[in-house]
Amino acid sequence: MAQMDNDALRTELAQLRQEHRDLDVAVEALATTSNHDALQLQRLKKKKLMIKDRISALEDQFFPDIIA
Repeated sequence: MAQMDNDALRTELAQLRQEHRDLDVAVEALATTSNHDALQLQRLKKKKLMIKDRISALEDQFFPDIIA
């Protein structure tokens, strides 16, 4: 059962990393347009940050910060 959980977490982590990269490209593209929508840009950045937080949480499950 633990192996299935790890596989599911790894899959989710890979998907989130890809979505984060995609949003990074979208933010960069939108920011470089001369008449970009500031609200849309803010929303993309917020979503990107939420995904980054989820990625960090998943990584912490795989690599717990053990203080000896």
